Amino acid sequence: MEISASAVKDLREKTGAGFMDCKKALAEAKGDLDKAVSWLREKGLAAAAKKASRVASEGVVGSYIHAGGKVGVLLEVNSETDFVAKTEGFAALVREIAMHIAAMSPQYVRREEVPADVVEKERQIFEAQAKESGKPANVIQKMVEGKIEKFYKEICLLEQPFVKNPDITIEKLVIENVAKIGENISVRRFARFKVGEGIEKKTTDFAAEVAAAQK
Repeated sequence: MEISASAVKDLREKTGAGFMDCKKALAEAKGDLDKAVSWLREKGLAAAAKKASRVASEGVVGSYIHAGGKVGVLLEVNSETDFVAKTEGFAALVREIAMHIAAMSPQYVRREEVPADVVEKERQIFEAQAKESGKPANVIQKMVEGKIEKFYKEICLLEQPFVKNPDITIEKLVIENVAKIGENISVRRFARFKVGEGIEKKTTDFAAEVAAAQK
């Protein structure tokens, strides 16, 4: 089957993959653009998995400020080389992740970082809730494990659905960029700041203050 240059161009614009990869993908998909995209992603994810063991010690610290300076994020994302860290594609990925953190407020990068005592506390709460259902112990155990998995997906950055495309997780977003860029990429750490967060706001009884001042 002959693949047109315009079809290859469309696929390249949609995926960012190389010319020959796009041409091969379209040939495998018999000219179907959507199937070609899926083929590239599958091949890209396989290639990305092989790169995951490589050391990523370069990178950047990115930042994002939102809501008129009310929310701010600092984020370190690592790459294998300084060259890649300076590319537009890498900078765009860092910004996308920082924006996601600002919007979704994760607490940890990955589930391995969640302290055991935090998980155990949640487990105890979930067990108490599940026991109220009166179901058998084996069913209760499955219910608890399901809630623990959901808990991880809510608080761990890499497991959260990407705010701009909930069909993929942040981890999948990173893996897709590994496939595009050709280097291992690792989200190392982040800090999210919100003005006034953690400060106990006191309500003032104006009448009581006036009365106290007159004594």
